[in-house]
Amino acid sequence: MPKPADTAFLDALAAQLPADTLRPAEARYLEEPRGRWEGAATHLALPRSAEEVSLIVRAASEARVGLVPYGGGTGLVGGQVAPAEAGTPLLVSLERMTKLREVFSEENVLIAEAGAILADVQAAAENAGRLFPLSLASEGSARIGGLLATNAGGINVLRYGNARDLCLGLEAVLPSGDIWHGLKRLRKDNTGYDLRNLLIGAEGTLGIITAASLRLFPRPAATGTAFLAVESPAAALSLLARARDALGEAISAFELIGKTGLDFLSEVLPEVRQPFETAPDWSVLIEVGLAAGLDPTEALEALFVEGHEAGLVSDGVIARSGQQAEEFWAVRERIPEANRMIGAVSSHDISLPLSQVPEFIPEGIRLLSGIGQFRVNCFGHLGDGNLHYNVFPMPGKSRSDHVSERDEIKRCLHDLVHEMGGSVSAEHGIGRLKVDDLERYADPAKLAAMRAIKSALDPHGIMNPGAVLRASA
Repeated sequence: MPKPADTAFLDALAAQLPADTLRPAEARYLEEPRGRWEGAATHLALPRSAEEVSLIVRAASEARVGLVPYGGGTGLVGGQVAPAEAGTPLLVSLERMTKLREVFSEENVLIAEAGAILADVQAAAENAGRLFPLSLASEGSARIGGLLATNAGGINVLRYGNARDLCLGLEAVLPSGDIWHGLKRLRKDNTGYDLRNLLIGAEGTLGIITAASLRLFPRPAATGTAFLAVESPAAALSLLARARDALGEAISAFELIGKTGLDFLSEVLPEVRQPFETAPDWSVLIEVGLAAGLDPTEALEALFVEGHEAGLVSDGVIARSGQQAEEFWAVRERIPEANRMIGAVSSHDISLPLSQVPEFIPEGIRLLSGIGQFRVNCFGHLGDGNLHYNVFPMPGKSRSDHVSERDEIKRCLHDLVHEMGGSVSAEHGIGRLKVDDLERYADPAKLAAMRAIKSALDPHGIMNPGAVLRASA
């Protein structure tokens, strides 16, 4: 177990850094969105460069003090906060490292520091006539370093991939304090082990990402958005297959939304304008982006007609303006907000083979009925098999009434996911919330390899102790 960041360590470190680099940690750095943990760190480091990060990490390595990298604080599995048992680590926030160093428009590459806000990177790409397609609800506060450290997903994975697929190179500080200068802009580089992909998704347990070379894409000449009511998740899956046959890689998003999510919006966020007068049991939100000379509205109309004739689609609305498209997306993006207001008993970020999705949804409900009475809000990125399968109390009850059942709920659903060949962590990471799950479901050989890598790169266990892998005593 790492040593605490005590006064002696902090004083010695402060003497090596510019004034105001170290300061007491404010309450907002010790919280996480779901309120499951409260951080125990007392101080925060705010470096301005990779060299300052290197100095901090090297000092911590020599003193055996734990470090917790902090991005935008939007993570949902507790990776950014360390409870008391982590030994009072030092938080390291890269919020001062926000430079967009260079844009290479002809190469479709942008180099950003790890503290850059996702929305600012998107805007810089747009100003260059390009697209940075990573998009999620927290893009106004999530930072590039944290997004890469968790291999974030979002709504455009179907077409463009996860954060891992959008990164060509990294600059990072390793647990020794050495800086890895890996900011290459290459699509091909077979020079040994891929440290980039090792650090992406490692959640700060193998080093601190300080900058990244990011992939950009041509902007679609025209986009189209539609909300279609479907008969079932199986019908949605069939519609997706037809859409892919007709439109190929032009489909950037294909979101499945259950009626419970729309009902929650009506209950707690009635100002959100919904596309249907009566909420359907299931609906899909589709977005396509086409090249010049092609009409996305016509493509979506043709998909609706084909889906309706096949008995897959019962109703639909195609956005006729950018504002209407934004209203459609507001429905999807505010469902998590409504969830928080209702109060989930247990939330699950899972992925499944696409063909297993229609079977999993009702089977999960059946298993839950053996534990108690609950509402399930199922929604997510159907195009890549990622569901948010969240369990809520019945009306008149609260999540506090079901605290004793939370572990049983999680276990039965995650066991089912595992049996169906899925993953219990699709896009949110492991953090501290799912350390037990990783130990239960991971292939033993994989888990042993992960522990060996951690031990080799971080022998003192100072990097985000207790996240992803259980901290050794």
